[in-house]
Amino acid sequence: MYASLESNTVRIQESEKGSKNVQPARVQDVETGDGSTDEIGEPKGKPSAYAPTDGGLAAWGTVFGATMVSFGTSGLVNAYGAFSDFYNKEYLTNYSTTMISMIGAIQIFILYLFAGTAGALFDSIGPRHMIPASGVVAVFSLFLLSITQSGQIYQQFLTQSVLFSLGAAFSFFPSMGLMAHWFKSKVPYAIGSVSAGGSIGGIVFPIMISRLFPRIGFGWTVRVFAFITLSCFVIGTLTIKQRRPSKPFPTSISVLFDFTAFKDPCYVFLAVGCWFSVFGVLNPLFYVGLSGEVSSPDSNVNGYYLAILSAAAIIGRASPGFIAGRIGRFNILCISTIISTILIFVLWYTSFAQADLIAFAALYGIFSGPFFSITPACVAEISPIERFGARVGGTYAFMSSATLAGTPISGLFIRDQTRENFGNLILFSGIMSLVGALLICVSRFIRNQKLFAIA
Repeated sequence: MYASLESNTVRIQESEKGSKNVQPARVQDVETGDGSTDEIGEPKGKPSAYAPTDGGLAAWGTVFGATMVSFGTSGLVNAYGAFSDFYNKEYLTNYSTTMISMIGAIQIFILYLFAGTAGALFDSIGPRHMIPASGVVAVFSLFLLSITQSGQIYQQFLTQSVLFSLGAAFSFFPSMGLMAHWFKSKVPYAIGSVSAGGSIGGIVFPIMISRLFPRIGFGWTVRVFAFITLSCFVIGTLTIKQRRPSKPFPTSISVLFDFTAFKDPCYVFLAVGCWFSVFGVLNPLFYVGLSGEVSSPDSNVNGYYLAILSAAAIIGRASPGFIAGRIGRFNILCISTIISTILIFVLWYTSFAQADLIAFAALYGIFSGPFFSITPACVAEISPIERFGARVGGTYAFMSSATLAGTPISGLFIRDQTRENFGNLILFSGIMSLVGALLICVSRFIRNQKLFAIA
């Protein structure tokens, strides 16, 4: 996955902006051995058979298939807050909120941890085998989840946290990266479409959970999800096409995770800032529904807060691709984290009334969305092309530790789900988010010290 971004996305976006920080990688001509290459690493004088088409039936069919895979994988991950509400109230009542939140935390941890490995494997074997194989794992895990027993949390850990996340990691991230194989100037549009698939899933699945769980039960609801996910992978298998030739799987871990980047102060502040921000960004996804039950325990609206947040996140995740060239990637990330932090303190902390929580979910979805979509682009801006994939893999691996710790730590604040305890949880989220936002801003000013510069 990330190898494709190395040779297309970063080169296009950085070269157009005249950046001097990222230099195109030189790839030796394997036929002549003279090392003479053009900007994208293709031998000079030889037209590339693998250049992006920037459109066409196969390209847009790949976008459609990748969007469907995103819907069935990332969409279910985004919907964990709805699962968590059900587990807390009915299915796993003999366990603490912290233990239940660990299911979702490990799910995201595995998803992030295997991002680099999934991309390298995808580059080696291509989508023809990897998409259906990862689909089998994801669908099988959902059928296993549907037969788990109430009160047996280890079964949720094995099926939902581990198996499903592995299937999602080895399909979602490579499908996203494949967009740079097919597109040149339209890469932001393609990636925005695929990312939106996960947000749409984050709308649909929570609504289905609130509607179907009381009517057909947990088991059959999850089986419905399994059949939906199966359909998504079938479509993805039929429509996702490989553009560039496969490459050998890397044998060195340094190709997957570039931790030497921590010698760069700009990268250090960015990565550590994102690590702190994860604590604040994820908590509303897990707990906004539960917080609504404090003031209105019987309200039907409680099941829709996460869907509202996910719907608004479509705007937040897709918009950076259209405005980054005019505003700057680091500027977008700074604005996103600062406003998200303000919303946590001003809206979520001050009131649990339905109208205020609806406003918080909608606004937070819009302004936190860029955090997920623009962070890899910021890493790209300060990375050499030949190290971009490894740096992104290292960044996600580093951030995965925060996803593993953040949500369970937050759950400790609400062992008793009272207004005061939720207030402490929100304060913790806001403080961690504030620290992250400040560190990201430091990174931005290391990148460019001018306040109004496009950075």
